[in-house]
Amino acid sequence: MLKTIQQKKTGVRILMGVLLGVISLGMLLYLVPAPVGTNAGGSGDMVASVAGQEITALEVRQTLEKETRGQSLPKALVALYAKQVLDQMIFQRALEAEAQRLGLSVTPEEETNRIRQILPSAFSGGAWMKDRYELEVQQRTGMSVPDFEDAIRHALLAERFQQLVTSGISVSPDEIAQEFRRRNQKVKLEYVLLKPADLAASINPTDAELNAYFDKNASKYQVPEKRAARFALLDLAQLRQRIVTADAEVSAYYNSHINEYKVPERVHVEHILFKTIGKTDAEIAEIRKKAEEVLDLAKHNGNFEDLAKKNSEDTTKDKGGDLGWIVRQQTVPEFENAAFTLPKGSISDLVKTQYGFHIIKVLDKETAHTKSLDEVRSAIVSTLLDQKVEGQANKLSDQMAAAIRRSSSISIDQLAKSLDSFGQQSLVIGQTPEVGVSDPIGDLGNPPELHGALIGLRQGELSLPLRIDRGFVVLSVNKIVPTHQGKFAEVHDRVLADYRQEKSLELAHSRAEELAKRVQSGEDFTKAAKALGFEVKTTDSFSRTGSVPDLGAAKMLSAAFNMNVGQTSGPVTLSGNWLVYRVVAHEEPNPADFPSQSAGIEQELLQAKRAMAFEAFRDALETRMKQEGKLVIRSDAMKRLGAAS
Repeated sequence: MLKTIQQKKTGVRILMGVLLGVISLGMLLYLVPAPVGTNAGGSGDMVASVAGQEITALEVRQTLEKETRGQSLPKALVALYAKQVLDQMIFQRALEAEAQRLGLSVTPEEETNRIRQILPSAFSGGAWMKDRYELEVQQRTGMSVPDFEDAIRHALLAERFQQLVTSGISVSPDEIAQEFRRRNQKVKLEYVLLKPADLAASINPTDAELNAYFDKNASKYQVPEKRAARFALLDLAQLRQRIVTADAEVSAYYNSHINEYKVPERVHVEHILFKTIGKTDAEIAEIRKKAEEVLDLAKHNGNFEDLAKKNSEDTTKDKGGDLGWIVRQQTVPEFENAAFTLPKGSISDLVKTQYGFHIIKVLDKETAHTKSLDEVRSAIVSTLLDQKVEGQANKLSDQMAAAIRRSSSISIDQLAKSLDSFGQQSLVIGQTPEVGVSDPIGDLGNPPELHGALIGLRQGELSLPLRIDRGFVVLSVNKIVPTHQGKFAEVHDRVLADYRQEKSLELAHSRAEELAKRVQSGEDFTKAAKALGFEVKTTDSFSRTGSVPDLGAAKMLSAAFNMNVGQTSGPVTLSGNWLVYRVVAHEEPNPADFPSQSAGIEQELLQAKRAMAFEAFRDALETRMKQEGKLVIRSDAMKRLGAAS
């Protein structure tokens, strides 16, 4: 293909908007399978054979590796993904075999044109640039040139078959009209939603009922191991209070970091951007006209921030166009010249840059200057304190670690005494509560390092100092409560919560059934609901593709569209709740909306039909090849592949 491109310096018109993902839009099977006719690695571990060409387990693994970019997959999903990769490889090779049978092929010219569409920057005018092409392929696809060109050929061949299979498919006017009605028909409901969570508090079991529930489900209530520990915390906050920073230190820091306090000339601006990138001359003229209208509003007491939010196409629009402070050489020259030339509080005329038309407002300006010591004193003091605290904390932490290494049997109290008085004054001695592996460890928080130490320490053993947000902490486990079958008193709250959850689900269902039966026997929906203490709500009219506040996606209520007005549903489970509803009204589509929707509906139906037809072609092709003995899949090898991947 490299040679072909060199020979074909003149090609089709470059389609600038085509991105790499266009290669097949669902038709480009998994990229970069091994070439037809190869037996990667020659392992002999054949998984499938297509028209005499083997697909080995190694080929499947290599393709899966490329598709996942080396990321590890959950073990439970490996077999599933490997099966999908194999299916795609089989279909691709079946297509190639069918193409040979029918005399179909992809020409070098077609390949070149497609590459020109995907990587237009690899061509300069009509000339192909080899080095840039190879770099673009690597950077944008992560593939080698041969693999990339194989993928192009596979995609083009698949597209050729899709055209052959689907070219005669059409959508009838009746189908469009039927789909228009299905999408636009609306329904309105009265409903009662029973939420088990709202009923849970009303469920108050007796001690006997709760004990019986516990006895029946005792195995659910294992109490995990819990541990408690004494701790010594080197508290950074207390350490900070005892450290003093002298004025001389502040002055010395200021002088040695003077360059950090130099403020360049800068300007605080807001802007409104009207993009012109990729627009035609006629479109640019219209954009300029709109920009001039907004400029006129901005200069005649219009609220600049509101105009930016409404009209700007820049990412700053939600902030009223605020770009913050900018310095020279931070923006394009045209923008910079206008921003630094305008007086404070003024608004520019239209400024044209490579991005489009800008309207610039100057909020504030500063000349270049150096901040005084008084301006930055508090920040310097804070920085020096941070440095001193960190240094002192590390020093004391090292002392504690050294003491623990000298004697593993040292106690927390002995450890505290081993520090100098300065360190002792900043040390907090305390006791954690009994905690499980995921419980917060009292005031020490919930960092995984502490849980790791609690789990790994033997009773009486000290951990090395562990860094947490508050400082450095040393733990000594002094109590271990092993995993055990929970007694009723220990797990009472869990038992009560589980009992209420289970019974509230049953109660919600039974009460929904009661309401539905009363209405279906002839009682008025609203009266029956109120008699049972339920709140009746009414939806707005909604379509099948809409959503209903409080209820969720309308597709969960699809049965309502086929019910008569006045008809009531039975209990319907909905996201863990129970629903009973009555159809209040049906709203037929507005025929005036049909012309604006018909073309889109036709295209979507056509795409769906084509996808179904091509999938049927795929199934038929593989079935025929199996019957002819040209497609053989070894299920035993596939199982081994999933287990080994």
